[in-house]
Amino acid sequence: MGRPRLGATERAEMWERWLRGESQRVIAEALGVSPPAIGKVLRRRGGFAPVVRRRSARVLQTAEREEITRGLAAGASLRALARQLGRVPSTISREVTRHGGRLQYRAGWADARAWARARRPKPCWLAHHPRLRRLVTAKLACRWSPEQIAAWLKRTYPDTASLQVSHETIYRTLYVQSRGVFTRELRQYLRRRHALRRPRVAAASPTGPLADAVSIRERPASVEDRAVPGHWEGDLLTGTIDSQIATLVERQSRYVMLVRMPTKEAPTVAHALARHVRTLPQALRRSLTWDRGRELAAHRAFTIATDVLVYFCDPHSPWQRGSNENTNGLLRQYFPRGTDLSRYSQAALNRVARELNERPRKTLGWQTPADKLAAIVASTG
Repeated sequence: MGRPRLGATERAEMWERWLRGESQRVIAEALGVSPPAIGKVLRRRGGFAPVVRRRSARVLQTAEREEITRGLAAGASLRALARQLGRVPSTISREVTRHGGRLQYRAGWADARAWARARRPKPCWLAHHPRLRRLVTAKLACRWSPEQIAAWLKRTYPDTASLQVSHETIYRTLYVQSRGVFTRELRQYLRRRHALRRPRVAAASPTGPLADAVSIRERPASVEDRAVPGHWEGDLLTGTIDSQIATLVERQSRYVMLVRMPTKEAPTVAHALARHVRTLPQALRRSLTWDRGRELAAHRAFTIATDVLVYFCDPHSPWQRGSNENTNGLLRQYFPRGTDLSRYSQAALNRVARELNERPRKTLGWQTPADKLAAIVASTG
């Protein structure tokens, strides 16, 4: 039978959901198609939703064309039809002549043909201004951001409109390859090399700073020196097509737990983490240190469910969860970049975690994390 294709209605709903910030996987599940089918449509336009076409109030509407069809069938004159529709006779005359004459005029065919002929693709600004294109290309090669380039152009050429462009136009021209202005290689100079231009606001996550976030600077000294077990570090290891898994590392033993994550929406992440943490003995449930990622915005719900305090690292300071960062590097042996992590079941993740936990570690005096954790549990009773 093959995979279902996206019709016009499904495409419209897809773009609406994408602009609301939903992930490709969530959109695919809602529309009943595969995530690659959604990704293919998004990549074709670089993540930019097509401009919604609207019919001008000045042109003939579908209902008016249906009235013309009925009037012609009844033998009404063009002037009578014009008076009935409140249009000038020449408008009705040109409409009928353009679409087959009195004998062949049909409202549906005429309306579809007029809609297709009215399409006026807007010319790409950078394609029609070679000097501006060269300036933008040179600055991109110097690793300037599109916003920096747009501001510099406005300040340097304040009186020359042809040498000014918005940063959104630069992004659109970079990501929509059908415009044929910039090569795909220029995207390598952007600070974030996404395959798609994503919406500015993601509906899955609340906006603003993390509510009631406790800084890592308030974490007790006993956590820092690894003297007490039960303190964990966590993060999301990301893959393609908005797939991810959660990684948890116990600071004293370096014991690893992997948690399958269907989405990175905050409630889902908090619930999945809590379900796994509650399987641990009480002595191993003390704190969790997380990055500033908004996927753990529901940290209060996680703490209520587990009695585990959550501390957040300083912005842009992943080294503050060094054990977790190191473990994520080891996990790339199993999950290289570009891997679709959604295809791994929880059982498969457990097997990978067990293999890591049974691997001797130099930092543990060549003990394994599993042995170290077992000794800790035995000593705590």
